[in-house]
Amino acid sequence: MSADSFSFRDGLLPPDIDAIRKMVTEAGVFSPEEIDVAAELAEDRLSSGVQSHYHFFVAEHDGTLIGYTCFGRVPLTDERYDLYWIITDPKAQRQGIASELMMETEEEIRRLGGKALYAETSSRAVYLPAHRFYLKHEFSEQARLKNFYADGDDKVIFGKTL
Repeated sequence: MSADSFSFRDGLLPPDIDAIRKMVTEAGVFSPEEIDVAAELAEDRLSSGVQSHYHFFVAEHDGTLIGYTCFGRVPLTDERYDLYWIITDPKAQRQGIASELMMETEEEIRRLGGKALYAETSSRAVYLPAHRFYLKHEFSEQARLKNFYADGDDKVIFGKTL
């Protein structure tokens, strides 16, 4: 699959919930609770529509979801946004899909008036590829909350100006 063999769409379709749950599960790094949260955010968007706090941008290939981002405006801020999820199907990784999703998501956030984007992640070794991904996309480490998730597992917050 090449970069020109997938397409993007704004928003979700009902079958996407199961696809999201499957993709997040197959990533092999998320807890059952995190997997449930990923599906719950998608369910919220589908049930609440544009009233939902959560926005989704999807990459698909031949009608199959192969990656997505979930993002939303940070309440009580001047147009700052959180990136809650960015994930690519493990079978479709290393093909530029996540980078394209990031660029499309940043463009959508700019269109919405967004001025900054933040992403938080764990300091566990399994998340180091995520750290490298954010740094590659011009995020910088903004904060580190020691022992946030558990002893020895810091919350690392990356951010960038849009």
